[in-house]
Amino acid sequence: MSLPEKAFPVSWDQFHRDARALAWRLADNGQEWRAMVCITRGGLVPAAIISRELNIRMIETVCIASYHDYDTQGQMKLLKGISPEIAEDGGEGVLVVDDLTDTGKTAAEVRAMLPKAHFAAVYAKPKGRPLVDTFVTEVSQDTWIYFPWDMGFTYQEPIAKGTRG
Repeated sequence: MSLPEKAFPVSWDQFHRDARALAWRLADNGQEWRAMVCITRGGLVPAAIISRELNIRMIETVCIASYHDYDTQGQMKLLKGISPEIAEDGGEGVLVVDDLTDTGKTAAEVRAMLPKAHFAAVYAKPKGRPLVDTFVTEVSQDTWIYFPWDMGFTYQEPIAKGTRG
């Protein structure tokens, strides 16, 4: 698989720092969370970090598949829904966590299930940005984020290669 023109590789250290920065932002709003819902699979790692930092013990998952071949988004498929106890009151007091809001399609699906929940993502792209309440870093829509759990060590071409003689 070749790298896209705008690749944004994220190391484990960087992701941990960014997830903690998201926890700080969430802590600053003073909200008491009755539960957390993490959007799998990408939301599992930031949910672990944020739940520790904010001392949230009730953690639920919602499993939605949208990337079926790792580089193009397909039709949304709900694999596991949210328990009725968490969905009570439209998700009031629930924190929803994901690694990235890209097109916003997944966030829209979950927001329909939990319209009163607070949505947080570590990274946001412009199309998904309106669907998330709190995030840390915005990247351009045409940037592909390589998360540490998806990467191995390989040579990276210099950015300027091909544009200069």
